[in-house]
Amino acid sequence: MTHFSFEQLYQFTHKIFLSIGCSDEHATTATKTLLSADIRGIDSHGVARLSGYVRLWEVDRVNANPQIKIVHETPSTAVVDGDAGLGLVVAPFAMQVAIDKAKDVGTGWVSVCNSNHFGIAGYHAMMALQHDMIGMAMTNASALVAPTFAKERMLGTNPIAVAIPANKQPAFVADMATTTAANGKLEILQRKNEDIPLGWAQDKDGIASTDANIIKKQGALLPLGSDREHGAHKGYALGSIVDIFSGILSGGSYGPWVPPFPAYVPMPEYQPGKGLGHFFGAMRIDAFRPADDFKQHMDNWIERFRNAEPAEGYDKVLIPGDPEREMEIIRMKEGIPIVDSVVDDLKKLGEKFSINF
Repeated sequence: MTHFSFEQLYQFTHKIFLSIGCSDEHATTATKTLLSADIRGIDSHGVARLSGYVRLWEVDRVNANPQIKIVHETPSTAVVDGDAGLGLVVAPFAMQVAIDKAKDVGTGWVSVCNSNHFGIAGYHAMMALQHDMIGMAMTNASALVAPTFAKERMLGTNPIAVAIPANKQPAFVADMATTTAANGKLEILQRKNEDIPLGWAQDKDGIASTDANIIKKQGALLPLGSDREHGAHKGYALGSIVDIFSGILSGGSYGPWVPPFPAYVPMPEYQPGKGLGHFFGAMRIDAFRPADDFKQHMDNWIERFRNAEPAEGYDKVLIPGDPEREMEIIRMKEGIPIVDSVVDDLKKLGEKFSINF
């Protein structure tokens, strides 16, 4: 494990995106979006995935110079075609469209097709906070998840993020996969040569497994709840909602036909739509009530929940967004830890483009 400063990782990542042909503006956006994961402690979605984006570009599944455009809109809604660009660039564009529409008419809702993996959902939802708005972001993803009662992989980890501003208290930021665990957590344990907890995944026959490599053996992730008795049908339903909003509503692909993130995994022969899909929302608080009143009551809500009596064995009750916010303070001061296997991967990536890591 080696620690790197945010600036070190920023400079390297920015150069890599420039090397594959991104404009300076797009390289800057992609770098900020990607590194927001590392700085917030979501190591599975940060620089560890950088080489994955490059490999998608190498097989012509990522367009480094997309012409991102609105293909349909009303005063409060829009559909954005990402032109196969980096989701790290397409998603902030679409979220800004949602914010701009909310400024005009109170709320903005944007679906996106023809995109790629967009990093952490929370980054995009949080774009709304500085405008006194509530932000929402979700995306479909590679089919790695078996619906409740199924052996077959049909859904992605399909995250949902909601960011809500407060006054004196830090913002409420919920950012979660609709699976028991995101695939990135399995990847982290693979690098550490450790098992996964029971309830995260199943083998190709639908039997619970602790093998961190089970997805590579035709296994599947499990919906939030892990099994029917613990509420897997709820996670299955949530993941399905994200898939429908992100894919079917936008004209993107959906279900088992969503393009896979690993470049070595062949594209599904049948494509009902165009690329990955996302869905974004922005709601102006003063479209409902005065923003200052709302934020004061959010403070009240947060303070009361934060002061709830903790159960035995726990120090305090957390508010969604607390762990990531606290991690950001630590990592900006002490650096971002990168496991050795990812360091080696980044060094090889740098060598490919004659960039020193």
